This record gives sequence, C-alpha cells and structure tokens, in this order.
Amino acid sequence: MKPDAGQIFFQGEDITRFHRKKLFEMRMHFGMLFQSSALFDSMTVGENVALPLRKHTDMTEGEIHQVVCEKLRLVGLTGVADQFPAEMSGGMKKRIGLARAVVMNPKVILYDEPTTGLDPIMADVINELIRSLQHGLGITSVVVTHDIKSAYKVGDHIAMLHGGKIIYSGNPGEVQATDHPVVRQFIEGSAEGPIQAV
Repeated sequence: MKPDAGQIFFQGEDITRFHRKKLFEMRMHFGMLFQSSALFDSMTVGENVALPLRKHTDMTEGEIHQVVCEKLRLVGLTGVADQFPAEMSGGMKKRIGLARAVVMNPKVILYDEPTTGLDPIMADVINELIRSLQHGLGITSVVVTHDIKSAYKVGDHIAMLHGGKIIYSGNPGEVQATDHPVVRQFIEGSAEGPIQAV
C-alpha cells in the first residue's frame, strides 16, 4: 500500500519513491512474524521455514536443509523439521514463524502482536528471543503490540498510536513515568479516561 503522505526512509533512501522492482528488492531485507504465525498446514515445519529460500535463492536442497536446521536451532526447536504445524503448540508455531522470518538474514523484522494467545511464560520466551535476535544478529525489530509488559521488555524506544497519530514516544522508563493522560490510561489498563471503549 502506498502511503497517502509523508516519507519512509530505509538505509537513507525514501522508499515511497521506489519503483516496483526496487521496492521488491528492498523487501528482501525484511522478515515478518505474523500474529497467527501464518504457517502452511500442508507443509512440514522445515518446508515452511525453507519457503523463502526456495522462492528467492538458488541454494541447493542440502544448503537449504542446513540453513533451516540452523534457524530452527536458533529459536530452540531442534529436531522438528519433519513434523507438521498441527502437531505444534501455539508457542512452537510462533517460534517456527520466527525461524522463517530470519531465514533470509534480514536487517529488519516486523512483528505483529508476537505474544498474542500465549501464556505468560511462553510470551516471555518470545520476548527473550526477540531480544536475543536483536543483539545476536544485529537485527532491528519493529514490534506492534498491545502487551505493555512485552513492549517494556523488547523496546528501546516505544511510540503510542492513537487516532491514527503517534501521540507519545520515549524509552520504556519515560513511558512508565509519563503523566500523558492517554498513555497513562493505556498502560494502567483503566476503563476511566480519555480513551473510550467501543
């Protein structure tokens, strides 16, 4: 989707001015972890993780197998490549989705509600993985979340969207200390305040 206004910079270039081919090439630097993991049920775990490599590289099957095993090991899932997503728990599916998101060695990973539907312990496992990938692989993470505990843990910088605009941004400590009424209501989870439940 083309933005209605404004600019989006990646590696010093405004991508809103890119033609289709250059935009496609730029996307190869991004990985995506979908909220529902978006795994293909008819494919094995290994085939799901290998999909971007098969579509966008000329690697041999042996090389693909090696990379898939390494990425699954990276997310703590050694030995599951031949199983199917239906055999996996919710937390395992998230980690498989994460292995697929990093399989092309992206510079940026986009996360859509990565802890949704997970128990608190598994949510923290995912948060720890996000942090370890940020530091271990030098990946920039952009995380969209309603989980304020997760935002505090994985975020170096937090921006709050409300009414289609960024109304506040700061580091986790600044967010926790702010007296901004909308932000306070959100982080406290209060029904009372300027945000009206619909």
